[in-house]
Amino acid sequence: MISLFNQIVIFCDGACSGNPGPGGWGGVVAWPDGHIQELGGGSRSTTNNQMELVGAIESLRLAFSRAENGQEVLLCTDSTYVIRGITQWIWGWQKRGWTTAEGKDVLNKDLWIELQSEVRGRKIQWRYVRGHIGVPGNERVDAIAVEYSKGRRPALYEGPLLQYGVPIHDLPPEEALPEMKPKPEKRAVYSYLSLLGSVPMRHKTWPECERRVKGQPGAKFKKAHSAEEETEILRSWGVDPGALK
Repeated sequence: MISLFNQIVIFCDGACSGNPGPGGWGGVVAWPDGHIQELGGGSRSTTNNQMELVGAIESLRLAFSRAENGQEVLLCTDSTYVIRGITQWIWGWQKRGWTTAEGKDVLNKDLWIELQSEVRGRKIQWRYVRGHIGVPGNERVDAIAVEYSKGRRPALYEGPLLQYGVPIHDLPPEEALPEMKPKPEKRAVYSYLSLLGSVPMRHKTWPECERRVKGQPGAKFKKAHSAEEETEILRSWGVDPGALK
């Protein structure tokens, strides 16, 4: 393995309050010649995933702006979304015309295209670092991202490694990406219920239910996944289940 001190080392992170909501991103770049630079930014309305992507894009952009030919990059992030997206998912998205396996448009397509442009032709090792376990570089970029998400502008360091207060090259042992959680199975809809005035009604489809309640002050509506859930919903509305039409 190449020594960390022969690589450009990057930590990057994103943060968001509300998701979507105000967010921020942070990065630290350490070049092999001992130069360190922190960077960061924010947005009033964004998502956590968008900030994670922007953090990686901007950190790589800065790193390559003064990299020597052939220099490799070790990019450390706690975002499995970024790592899986750029190393696994992006090839399938492109083949399908930037749609997911379910046929939906890929979220954050513009940022994925930017990130792909930054990494094309570069030697990059993507390192997953678990967040909030005391890894100095990860803790620092998280703090930068959070500050920007709160609308503040933290002091960002630029200068020699010897004067930098964060032991940026202290890394935990390599670990594999956590296994993805299986997507929950969609439960079949038993019925759609509406309540207009004191009259409840059962509908087979959402459009039927929507037509009845749309624009009606005080109207209630909800979907049920079973006859038992129907009864619970109606009782929570103060309606006798026997009055259902």
